[in-house]
Amino acid sequence: MPLRFIHSSDLHIGRKFASIPQPADGNIRGRLMEARHGAIARLAQVARDKGAAHILLAGDIFDTPTPSPGIAHQAAAAMAEAGHVTWWLLPGNHDNLRDAEPLWDMIRGLAVPNIRVLSEAVPVVMQDGATLLPCPVRYRAGATDPSAPMVAMASGEGDLRIGLAHGGVTDFTESGDVIAPDRDRSARLDYLALGDWHGRMRVSARVHYSGSPEQDRFKHGTRGTCLCVTLDGPGAEPQVEEIETGHFHWLPLDLPLHPGQDAAAALLDALPRGGRRDILIRVALSGWARLGDRAALIEAAERVGPEFAHFEMRLDALGTEYDQADLDRIDRKGGALRIAAEDLATEAESDAPAPQREAAKDALARLYAYVRESAE
Repeated sequence: MPLRFIHSSDLHIGRKFASIPQPADGNIRGRLMEARHGAIARLAQVARDKGAAHILLAGDIFDTPTPSPGIAHQAAAAMAEAGHVTWWLLPGNHDNLRDAEPLWDMIRGLAVPNIRVLSEAVPVVMQDGATLLPCPVRYRAGATDPSAPMVAMASGEGDLRIGLAHGGVTDFTESGDVIAPDRDRSARLDYLALGDWHGRMRVSARVHYSGSPEQDRFKHGTRGTCLCVTLDGPGAEPQVEEIETGHFHWLPLDLPLHPGQDAAAALLDALPRGGRRDILIRVALSGWARLGDRAALIEAAERVGPEFAHFEMRLDALGTEYDQADLDRIDRKGGALRIAAEDLATEAESDAPAPQREAAKDALARLYAYVRESAE
């Protein structure tokens, strides 16, 4: 009989998102934290919809080894509510065995029947005909392959062999551990479920990263996902279905511009139309724009930005063209505004550090917009 399970990882429950600015009239950090907790229910619903009896979490279930009692207990309670599945929890580098020992002891102490903490690198029977080979992370950083013990792990004759590990198959790993990309062959695995990489990645037919079910960075450009894996029998190639689970979309947007283009219109046309409240967007501008266009860009961003969960516009790769006529539009009489504009123009073209030059360009654009608005 085929075995079907859900493969996920890197929930990072409890992440505080301190790097995301908190607007005075909003609570984006709280919403992002809640979405990570909500991923538990979304994974459980996927399992129900797909008829899967197991959810494998390949490490970093919690963002730190010491989440608050409320965060840990609420996560365990949410898993307990999904009694139709068994949750298999593998410690990763963020919630590793050494630093998070009290956390895992507490979860085991709750004695929730459908939660299994995998704190030892020993084979475990998932169900008749299927053996799970877990390799928990013992230390935050190491220099060994955490999946190596799988090679010597035994399983019942004719059992499916399913590996569960946390680490990188290349140097993207944060833990310092590198997993052999052919571990499925050396350990005779039917499937190897990996965590640590927050984006979806197929290493080979039997080796997969599910990615985080709820993204937390702009790097991957998609909503979070999980994998529904079906194994028809030992030796059969896994059937792997990618399922979107993310509530928030972290969207990087590259927008090249050229002089003479209506830069503000180009920005507005490039932005997604719907669902903006649940989109975090980072717009990276490049190319060239006139001083007036730069001012219009800043104005357009300030107008539309509050519609998004988070709006960030990067101008450091955008060159700004201006000439005497632009400075004349600010002040042609040589007064204080003209002196300020010329000082800012000089600073913008100086050898000062990039942040200082960018600040001068923005200030010059804002001064231009202010004067033009006052003249209307």
